[in-house]
Amino acid sequence: MIQIDWKIKSFSQLDIDELYELLKLRVDVFVVEQNCPYPEIDDKDRHPETLHLVGKGKDKGLMAYLRILPPGLSFKEVSIGRVVVGKESRRQGISDTMIKKALDQINRTWPNENIRIGAQVYLKNFYESHGFEAVSESYLEDGIPHIDMIRICS
Repeated sequence: MIQIDWKIKSFSQLDIDELYELLKLRVDVFVVEQNCPYPEIDDKDRHPETLHLVGKGKDKGLMAYLRILPPGLSFKEVSIGRVVVGKESRRQGISDTMIKKALDQINRTWPNENIRIGAQVYLKNFYESHGFEAVSESYLEDGIPHIDMIRICS
């Protein structure tokens, strides 16, 4: 099993190299790999309640990342977004671990809150395995099929 050091940080706690790495990973995957020109960098990253889950490998390089948005920023519910694993680190269960860590953090930070996401359609089964249910039809966001999903607080 891969050793990953997971950290939850606010925007102000990210150092300049971490910020560079996470923005580079997001652009490499969401803009370049998925061939989707869109405004990847938004002010949601800097919101004082946004949390950044950063996963670094033994070599201290960034392997995985996601952000957790507070209620009322993207949706009325808490939201998870920008879920990304580097190309060379995929298919090793990292996404499952990362989502579990995010759900644990949300439960600690915003107990009793539902979670809503805008997921890429091809990941529907993955998110269902973590308790999310589809609540919309498929729609295009930046040219990529998405679906809204919700995880009801239990």
